[in-house]
Amino acid sequence: MASNKIINVNLFGQEIGRIGLEENEKRSSFQFNPDFLKSNSNKNIFPKTGIIKRIDYVQMFSQFDNDTFKGIPPQFADSLPDMFGSIIFKAWLDSKEQKKITVIEQLAYVGSRGMGAIEYTPSIKLNENTTIDLNEIIDVLKEVLDLKKTTEQKNLSSQALINVFKIGTSAGGARPKILISEEKKTGKVIPGDLEYSDEYEHYLVKLAIDEEIKYPREIVEFCYYQIVKKVGIRMMESKLIEDKHFATLRFDRQNGEKKHVLTASGITGWDYKNPSNSSYENLFKLTSFLKVPHRQIEELFKRMVFNVIYGNVDDHLKNHSFIYNKNEDNWELSPAYDITFALNPLVSFKNPKRALSINGKRSNIQAKDILKLADEYTIKNPEGVIKEIQSYREELIDLFGKYEIPKLVSEKINDNIIKLI
Repeated sequence: MASNKIINVNLFGQEIGRIGLEENEKRSSFQFNPDFLKSNSNKNIFPKTGIIKRIDYVQMFSQFDNDTFKGIPPQFADSLPDMFGSIIFKAWLDSKEQKKITVIEQLAYVGSRGMGAIEYTPSIKLNENTTIDLNEIIDVLKEVLDLKKTTEQKNLSSQALINVFKIGTSAGGARPKILISEEKKTGKVIPGDLEYSDEYEHYLVKLAIDEEIKYPREIVEFCYYQIVKKVGIRMMESKLIEDKHFATLRFDRQNGEKKHVLTASGITGWDYKNPSNSSYENLFKLTSFLKVPHRQIEELFKRMVFNVIYGNVDDHLKNHSFIYNKNEDNWELSPAYDITFALNPLVSFKNPKRALSINGKRSNIQAKDILKLADEYTIKNPEGVIKEIQSYREELIDLFGKYEIPKLVSEKINDNIIKLI
């Protein structure tokens, strides 16, 4: 077990600093490695948002003591398991009869297996699996997700939980996800934490599991993915596994390298659960602050329009990320992800609220609200963009038919698609 007070932070094969946590005082600390500062390299790995400063003395943080950041700077909280990963993590700890673990120890368990390129040492050494049995993982996940049973009734072996934990807890979000790597030559599939070389394709897989939600949401997301690509929004190549599991290539693993990635929440310290900072206005301000190319600001406008029209109300600040270019020492907008119909179409919702507001509104968004942002950020032909995106409505519904989405689900989603112009 790693020390529960301090852990090393590594990036691109170099120790960049150390994180400390004083749980009783509910504050954390970070100090850059002097050798890293002296190297004068990668100056912009943490954008200058006033959180982590490029200075040689210890920096203290007490403002992040909440459920989202767990007391540590947001740039590192991005590495922690999200909702689903935390469920797996807790089940694993229960099986080991270990009831509590510090945030620093959670980072130690993440080690070098997390999303993005930041790594933490020391980390617990886990036995490596050489292959994955997807059906076995799904069986384990079904039991873990059945929160109505007591822990004693789960009958989960420690090894089975470790197998899932190794590939499941680093992927964000509330839905069951695992990370896998597929060897290009042989098609052999291994856990996604073992390799990042160019000999493999690296996927994040959203698993189709029979839960209380009785509709094929992974297939719905695959249909959305196809339309998103057609309207000119960048996404990583995706596919269905066994015609039901949604698999998308990871943008944090490209050309045999780990890519340094931070979410909008991780860069800024804006709590994605807090509505006060959750707006597209803030997201556009962040892209401008990071000096991303204007074509990517125009693409962000397309993403916003698509999300509004096609009912993706779960477009929160952790569902927008940026990738660091270590050669240029700058940041760019990452490919889009998690774009789908975000509500259960089998449940009636009256005026659902959006995660990100537009013009101060979280519902009943109109063209004038969107055009206000377009004017501020000099978006070319915004009315044309809106019309083009909403013109794919029929093609999306046709895809639902092609992939045998239940008619009721298709109709409900269609009823919630908005015409802005």
